Amino acid sequence: MEMKGEYLVIVILLVGTLSVGMCSNGWIRAHATYYGVNDSPASLGGACGYDNPYHAGFGAHTAALSGALFRNGESCGGCYQVRCDYWADPKWCLRGAAVTVTATNFCPSNNNGGWCNLPRHHFDMSMPAFFRIARRGNEGIVPVFYRRVGCKRRGGVRFTMRGQGNFNMVILTNVGGSGAVKAVAVRGSRGKTWRQMTRNWGANWQSSGDLRGQRLSFRVTLLDRKTITFLNVVPSSWWFGQTFSGRGQFL
Repeated sequence: MEMKGEYLVIVILLVGTLSVGMCSNGWIRAHATYYGVNDSPASLGGACGYDNPYHAGFGAHTAALSGALFRNGESCGGCYQVRCDYWADPKWCLRGAAVTVTATNFCPSNNNGGWCNLPRHHFDMSMPAFFRIARRGNEGIVPVFYRRVGCKRRGGVRFTMRGQGNFNMVILTNVGGSGAVKAVAVRGSRGKTWRQMTRNWGANWQSSGDLRGQRLSFRVTLLDRKTITFLNVVPSSWWFGQTFSGRGQFL
């Protein structure tokens, strides 16, 4: 009887886990669609603020995330490995295929019970990414599994200066490691203290105070709490609209 009791507890735990889409091997159940953009890099950005994901170092394999995954921009720049659930949909899923996508956009909820409504986990993928895991001819929805993975980037983290006057905003791109930025602090060469920046929207971080004419250093922390300090990554001659690349990178 004791064994049956233990067995019952295990079954209950497994059922509870499956109800939220978690598999025993760490993969999470979700669904995926694709949006009809195939050849215009500028149109692959969106709610994270990346003007052009190609220039940001993300390439064509990008995705818009449902609200449960997007988390008000906290997931911007994060990487997800997605594979089609062949056993659930052998007609449209490519067996054994997987693709890694970068979160660059938000898939909003709608009033028609859409797939991006809370609490659903959904990926609205770019066309090149979607057809790495699904057969062509499918214009519908496929069941998938996903998991967070590390982002592999070439070169250093990039800092693009935005804003005007004493309103300073920076967007970080080409971020490796977990890819998703949790906190950013800035320090001008005329000061000795770090100013904590706040998320304005998406991957854009803001700070008050006039930093023009100063060398700028940034301290960047990712969701996994890994932190790198980029000293004097922006020269004193900087201006709004310019992008500067740091020498360091998250692994």
